[in-house]
Amino acid sequence: MGDIDVRFYLSVLLRRLPLILLCVAVTTAIALVVAVLLPRSYQSAARILVEAPQIPANLVRSTVPISSLGQFQIIQQQLTTRDNLVMLAAKLDIYADEKEKPPVEYLVKDLRSRIIFEQTALTSVDGASVFTIGFEAGTPALAARVANELATSILSSNQKQRTDRAGNTLEFFNDEVKRLDGDLSRIEADLLKFKNENRDTLPESLAFRRAQQSTLQERLISLEREESDLRTRRSLLVETYMVTGKYPTGEPLTAEQQMLLDLNKALADQLTVFAESSPNIVALRARIAALRGKTVPAKQEGVDTRAQSGLDLQLSDVDRRIDAIEKERVQIAEKIASLTQSITATPATDIRLNALERTRENTQTQYNTAIAKRAEASVGQQIEARSDGGRFSLLEEATEPQQPMRSRRRLVVLGGVLAGLGLSFAIIVLLELLNKTIRRPSELVQMLQTQPLAVIPFIATPNETRMPPFKRKLNSVARAFSYR
Repeated sequence: MGDIDVRFYLSVLLRRLPLILLCVAVTTAIALVVAVLLPRSYQSAARILVEAPQIPANLVRSTVPISSLGQFQIIQQQLTTRDNLVMLAAKLDIYADEKEKPPVEYLVKDLRSRIIFEQTALTSVDGASVFTIGFEAGTPALAARVANELATSILSSNQKQRTDRAGNTLEFFNDEVKRLDGDLSRIEADLLKFKNENRDTLPESLAFRRAQQSTLQERLISLEREESDLRTRRSLLVETYMVTGKYPTGEPLTAEQQMLLDLNKALADQLTVFAESSPNIVALRARIAALRGKTVPAKQEGVDTRAQSGLDLQLSDVDRRIDAIEKERVQIAEKIASLTQSITATPATDIRLNALERTRENTQTQYNTAIAKRAEASVGQQIEARSDGGRFSLLEEATEPQQPMRSRRRLVVLGGVLAGLGLSFAIIVLLELLNKTIRRPSELVQMLQTQPLAVIPFIATPNETRMPPFKRKLNSVARAFSYR
């Protein structure tokens, strides 16, 4: 033990033993009084069975994603909120025996300490759990009543929250279907309006318009060819009349008339190359004039009105047909220009049309998805309405306990004994610190700063000799140490 003087400290304890016993007796008596006055406490508990979904999730999936255990934990937190605890205390008159209504902060803290939530072992292999909901109160009836009220609140809250969530999910998808249906109708109306406004440039009619454009171009070429033939015919009529003095009737021409006709054609060809003063032109005109004088009598040129009227009729028919061709050419040209313009504008129309159709397809896909989700939400709501998605059931309701909770009186008494020991030790230490009497050689050495020559032992008196051995021994030990 080193430098510790065990015998000295034992002598001090023996000398102060009455003080120790007095302190222990006083604190123990106080603890006994407190233990007797301590109110009895009763605890009652209800048991709730949390079952797994009744319908397999691979067949029908509930629209409430939270698990039953998670749902129970949420409800637990909700029940122990400030407002709910205040309402619970007011509803069941938990503090009816109190003279004054306790403060809200104390009420909430006290109720939270008295409410018990415990999860016991699993009762089945399907994931079912059993939860115990208990309450501690001063009377058995109050403990059972509060525990049953908490269990009922848990059951009703679970059913309400799950059905509300399923109902909210169904309502959301109903609104989503309604919104998407409106968007789809609006997009289809815009698409129809766009097609009506751009029906001439729609891509589905592009092949038809190109074929129509090709047909009109071929028709235009045919009309140009016909017009050329008519103009050639008209020139032939005029030329023949000028050469022969009559319009062609199908009769064969004489050699002179044929030669005159050829010379006129040659003159027309030469005029495209030579000028009027060219010798070739002058010679050709002289030959034509000489030959015409032989073939066309002078009196016949101005007198044959019948030939003139027949020529006019044929020329009129030719001119009327040429005018009709010209008008038709203008119309065809306008149609070709319109078709060309529509064909040129088709790519831009196609891009805008594709954007509208793509928007409609995306909206249609969303609409179909929302319809499917709404069907699932409707089934999920039915599941939750039947409590098949994760059932909470009351396995055992709380009853009034027959015996109080395990008493804490023993602990109070034991605490009183320990408190007495601690108080006595503290008083002894304080008294020893205040006692300046020299009782040991070490204290004498410390005071004199020198070593004594000898130590005189304790000598018993005649009275002490007559004492019982045990008491005499105690006195001798105590006195010996006191002298030291």
